[in-house]
Amino acid sequence: MNISVEELTPVDKEVKINASREDLSPKFEKAFKKYRAQIQMPGFRPGKVPLGIIKKRFGKEIELEEINSYVEEVYEKEIVPEHEPVGETQMVDFSWEDDRLEVIFKIGTKPDVELVELSEISVDKMVHDVTDEEVDEEIERTLERQGNWEEVDGEITEESRVVVDAITLDEEGNPIEGEKDEDQKIDLRQEGAEDFKEKLVGKKVGDVVKMDFDDEEEPFELHVKKVEEMDKAELNDEFVKEQSNGEAKNVDEFKSFIKSRMQQYYDQSADDMFKQDAIDSLTEAHDFDIPEVMKEQILNSYVEYAKQQSGGDLPEGFDVEGYKKNMDEQAIREGKWAFINQALQEKFDDIEIKPEDIDTQVGVEAARFGATTDQMRSYYAQNPSQLENLRNTIRESKVFDKLSEVVKINELSKDEFREKREKENEKQQEQEQEKEKDNE
Repeated sequence: MNISVEELTPVDKEVKINASREDLSPKFEKAFKKYRAQIQMPGFRPGKVPLGIIKKRFGKEIELEEINSYVEEVYEKEIVPEHEPVGETQMVDFSWEDDRLEVIFKIGTKPDVELVELSEISVDKMVHDVTDEEVDEEIERTLERQGNWEEVDGEITEESRVVVDAITLDEEGNPIEGEKDEDQKIDLRQEGAEDFKEKLVGKKVGDVVKMDFDDEEEPFELHVKKVEEMDKAELNDEFVKEQSNGEAKNVDEFKSFIKSRMQQYYDQSADDMFKQDAIDSLTEAHDFDIPEVMKEQILNSYVEYAKQQSGGDLPEGFDVEGYKKNMDEQAIREGKWAFINQALQEKFDDIEIKPEDIDTQVGVEAARFGATTDQMRSYYAQNPSQLENLRNTIRESKVFDKLSEVVKINELSKDEFREKREKENEKQQEQEQEKEKDNE
């Protein structure tokens, strides 16, 4: 038996296993004897079928089974300890001809990751303290959500919701047969309803309003059928007790309750976005390759997720290869972060996971899935692999806690953060459009 290794890149290797029948004969003979004891054939006592007959009838199947077992054994005992493969190993070729075995694997190996000076990494972080004005606005939205639209007589106002039939018109201004959308609801308070508001305010049920936005769209008529006004819920002690599940007993306590929940939301959002920005900054700052087999594994996981999102099967005509190509950079970023995260955990070697950390995370997961903490504890007790994933989540969270102490944090207000993010998204869209043009 011979094992040869060719280095394709610093993180990709091709491993070739060559073996002869002489190398495999001991396994073959042992297998033949094992099956001889199990095989029953007419005319022979159990376990007494001649080996020659067994080899002639079942030889190829038995030998192939043993060859696969042999390859797995060589891989686990020889290749894994020597090269420590990462990602899913790919079998490139498998050949058993003329009593010669040749198997070729493509494996990935861990790249050398030398962490940059973390104090030079800059990461944005949104900092926002919820204001009383925001609390009042959220309470108003809550009152509306629990309120009802009531039909009213009289003219349409800027606070109205209007029920209309929309009828498309031809070039002469006549209704097009079959081009009628009935009972369309238009809330004039919403953003984007300015054009409708301009035409509809002051009108009444029965009025017909012509809408003509520009030359590119067909004109249409709105036939006003109903005018509604919002009847908000009443803000009283009974309402706040119901909305807070009893945590607030009066309006003042309800405001404090809402403010606390909103602050938790903003703090959690800021923390999540800090983590993502830290990942983006660190992956951009480190220049190393990830194994091709690992990238392919990540891309395949994206395809599987797309299947799940589509009910188990990809949509008809789904371009898998095109999809993978578009997701290539994201897969590389995800792969790089896995190695950087590992290097950070080695650097922050004083990270310790305490029982209370696990209890806290179990509580978070229980709230996420709508279960009790006892149910989640029972689940993790029965699924050790999931418990290890939980520990990894805690460990990664502690890595980010350490990072927040050493990287440069650029604190931005909510509006500043949003504006910067919008500009970055616009820039990214422009770059993607340029790539599409280049590909054409």
